[in-house]
Amino acid sequence: MSRIAIIGSGFSGLAAACCAAKSGHKVDVLEQHEQAGGRARSFSEQGFLFDMGPSWYWMPDVFDDFFAQFGKQTSDYYTLKKLDPGFQIIFGRDDVLAIPADRSALDELFERVEPGSSRRLKVFLEEAAFKYRTGMQQLVYKPAFSWLEYASLDVLKGIAGSHLFTDVHSYVCRYFRDDRLIDLMEFPVLFLGAMPSKIPALYTLMNYAALVQGTYYPMGGMGRIVEGMQSLAEELGVQIHTGVRVDKIDVESKKAKGVQTSAGFFASDLVIASADYHHVEQKLLDEAYRNYDEDYWAGKTFAPSCLIFYIGVNKKIRKLQHHNLYFDSDFDRHVDEIYTKPQWPSDPLFYVCCPSKTDDSVAPEGMENLFLLVPVATGLEDTEAQREQYFDRLISRIEEHTGERFKEDIIFKKSYCVDDFARDYNAYKGNAYGLANTLRQTAVLKPKLKNRKVANLFYTGQLTVPGPGVPPALISGRIAAEQANQYLKNKR
Repeated sequence: MSRIAIIGSGFSGLAAACCAAKSGHKVDVLEQHEQAGGRARSFSEQGFLFDMGPSWYWMPDVFDDFFAQFGKQTSDYYTLKKLDPGFQIIFGRDDVLAIPADRSALDELFERVEPGSSRRLKVFLEEAAFKYRTGMQQLVYKPAFSWLEYASLDVLKGIAGSHLFTDVHSYVCRYFRDDRLIDLMEFPVLFLGAMPSKIPALYTLMNYAALVQGTYYPMGGMGRIVEGMQSLAEELGVQIHTGVRVDKIDVESKKAKGVQTSAGFFASDLVIASADYHHVEQKLLDEAYRNYDEDYWAGKTFAPSCLIFYIGVNKKIRKLQHHNLYFDSDFDRHVDEIYTKPQWPSDPLFYVCCPSKTDDSVAPEGMENLFLLVPVATGLEDTEAQREQYFDRLISRIEEHTGERFKEDIIFKKSYCVDDFARDYNAYKGNAYGLANTLRQTAVLKPKLKNRKVANLFYTGQLTVPGPGVPPALISGRIAAEQANQYLKNKR
């Protein structure tokens, strides 16, 4: 039985652990925090339960497929509820698009906004469905070591029909003219970390996820997924060591022999690093064994960081839905201030999650649980004064939209930003979402899943294939475990 050490217990690390254990390996997961989950940790305060990171449950088939490989179902670990509306976009106090779960209602919404657009929506979503099938069946589960992996006729046909060399903005504008519909169709790719004019139109597959598959919520919060995966891992014999900091990967004769940690040495036949790729290379490996130097990372386009507020409110706020996108300011200017001229946004777009609209367990009775998020550039100077300035502005805009004053009813508040991401996750420049999925950072052009100089060291997570997001993290963990298992089989 081979021994595998996995650094980090985020979604990719837990996925890798489950898959590696299923293949018969002894697996130790080493997590520096006191609970598993990485960015998907949660915390409780004054009767409120807050998810610290991911809050959107899209692409349910990826979660279903993950658990199915172990003979399990998601329902064995958590209960899903489909949201209707899935989310709402606020363009102004009286200009709100609530996105229905029902397809005919969605067509009616588009027709009200832009007559004739429902016919174009039909074609758009048919193409999005094709891209989704192509992406899920032929692209994202590949380790991306070489372009030859994509050289089959079916894959090439799929790529050819997926508008890989057209950008999202240009593609969306072929179908829709109303700025609100354009913003609606472009917003899902913001999770991929770049301007819509820089993201390949292949990723409009996300519109299939958002508008056709729909938006779900695991009752009890996103932390239930972590708990489910941790439970599955432990059922498979994985040992998860929390409160254990990894200090170094020991390498001899170009092979990892184990990891030095705050709890001692863990010998291993193979290491999978689910922690921040840059941190692993620059801090845990000697220079001779790194895939990339600092200049490489400095030249990469990173997805944003975030300013987050976790808020408990001692009242209900009527006009909020579970997911609320405040697009009541200049979209292009905010994106420009993230990517082109990095700075604190002058008039930010932002997102509000209010899970207490769906789930009574996340807030005391009669109260509201709020998660506010502003995408910001990485590497910004992060001060408490800056955070407070934005907090006041965000609350004022929510109050303006809802017509309700609630600032004085806030009984709990915690902020989280660039410095916290860097401290808690060793995130490069305090990034929140990893590398942007630009054309020049797609597939083979991403940081490699395997170390070129250490034969038994693999990477997984948002800085390698397939990219940022919870479903890609699950897939990344599976790929890393498959490659690790193949290496260990060949070694025998």
